[in-house]
Amino acid sequence: MDPNDTTDQRLTDLEIKASYQEDLLDQLNQVVVRQQQEIDLLMREVRQLRQQVPEGAGQTFSRASEELPPHY
Repeated sequence: MDPNDTTDQRLTDLEIKASYQEDLLDQLNQVVVRQQQEIDLLMREVRQLRQQVPEGAGQTFSRASEELPPHY
């Protein structure tokens, strides 16, 4: 077996692996970008909801025994 053939085959295998890894990295990057867009959207929605609810509008309870049951 010629050492050059073995080296060429190893180099080809490494190039193939590198290509697959590049594709996977691109896919993962797209997922991260999409998740960041969703996070940004959710942050804007939370900000809008906070603006809609006046300060202190929610009921506050000092003890758990003062909380209303879930059916109220």
